[in-house]
Amino acid sequence: MRARLFIDGEAGTTGLQIRRRLERRDGLDVIRLDAARRKDPDARRKALNAADIVILCLPDAAAKEAVSLIETETVRVIDASSAHRVAPGWTYGFPEYGADSRAAIRASGRVTNPGCYALGAVSMLHPLVAGGLLPPAWPVTINAVSGYSGGGKALIAAFEDPDRADEAFRIYGLELSHKHVPEIQTWGRLIRRPLFVPGVGRFAQGMLVQLPLQLWALPSRPTLEDVHRTLDTHYAGQDYVTVAPLSRTLAMSELDPQALNGTNELRLHVFGNPDAGQAVVVALLDNLGKGASGQAVQNLNLMLGLPEAEGLDRPVRTA
Repeated sequence: MRARLFIDGEAGTTGLQIRRRLERRDGLDVIRLDAARRKDPDARRKALNAADIVILCLPDAAAKEAVSLIETETVRVIDASSAHRVAPGWTYGFPEYGADSRAAIRASGRVTNPGCYALGAVSMLHPLVAGGLLPPAWPVTINAVSGYSGGGKALIAAFEDPDRADEAFRIYGLELSHKHVPEIQTWGRLIRRPLFVPGVGRFAQGMLVQLPLQLWALPSRPTLEDVHRTLDTHYAGQDYVTVAPLSRTLAMSELDPQALNGTNELRLHVFGNPDAGQAVVVALLDNLGKGASGQAVQNLNLMLGLPEAEGLDRPVRTA
């Protein structure tokens, strides 16, 4: 049976990336509105209620409005905004999060796509907290850098403005209340609010999320091997979340945030100095891939009972 799909906000960065991943796929009838009707409430309401599944690629307020316009009980939703990431009744759309996550996504009528920064942070925090290496009340600090494509039209325009070519990098969210913080705390299973400082560089896409750990200060005194083993065990057998071999990571002297661009992979690295008892766990991903559109397609496939990799790159494992 063919499924009817409506992407509300298909002209935005995430929507366009989702459309690209859905090209030439059988079994989907995509409902489209022409440019003149995309902001027409009646046209949107009809499209939203005519679909079997809807993907929302909208600002938060517009995403909430879209959900309120859905009157047909059978319509299922994937929300790529941050509007519902900690909302009751919504399933967290990170298939690799836990043993029951895929089943929950398959059965859900309301799935919230993780935020890009938050996905990187949660992918590191959750296994370490669940494994007892990181206490839930630990004072966690997270630093990150992303390509400018995830920052919306204003940020994209700023970094693509030739008159501002001298700006190579900026940090932001300095009021320490970035919208991803509640998501990181909730799904990272932290009791205390983490300190999160994001940054953006003059490159279109790609992302690094860093979790510094003073291993000597942690109650269990974990080693680099303990940290790596905990993450590797948690994600064993996964295609789209991988943990780089510790020997390979420790031989590296740099990490390119654009290394996984165009893929749906999230790769974790455990860097460190064993003699100093220090480590930095780093999540590498494409903020428009696993951090947005690729993840949405992965969730779509699960919800429709399709092969999970349909329309996505098939990762090549490296030893």
